[in-house]
Amino acid sequence: MKRILIVDDAATVRMYHRNILESAGYSVEEAINGIEALEKVMLTSFDLYVVDINMPKLDGYGFLKELRRQDMDQAPAIMVSTEAEPNDRQLAYRAGANLYLIKPVKPAELLLHVALLLGEVRA
Repeated sequence: MKRILIVDDAATVRMYHRNILESAGYSVEEAINGIEALEKVMLTSFDLYVVDINMPKLDGYGFLKELRRQDMDQAPAIMVSTEAEPNDRQLAYRAGANLYLIKPVKPAELLLHVALLLGEVRA
């Protein structure tokens, strides 16, 4: 079973993404900020990350930059944010995101992108 880490400070958003992903058969863990997410990454491996940008302590950009510096197998990351400016998208990709989606993400769209990044379907 593929393991996905949702990193978002909003409980409602984490629950929304968790429900979509678990209903599709994925194992889901949550972190409320980049610091907690890094702690979880050090304890166990994940197949994919779904990451918010704006969070306290360590934002999504900081989390991805630090994650990508680690000497470990690197899993794909989807940055999901309300920030819709082209600059936000560029910053996300520079930080190490594989994909940038604008909230709210439709369930079918999220599941398609997750499956593509996990290599479960071909484009």
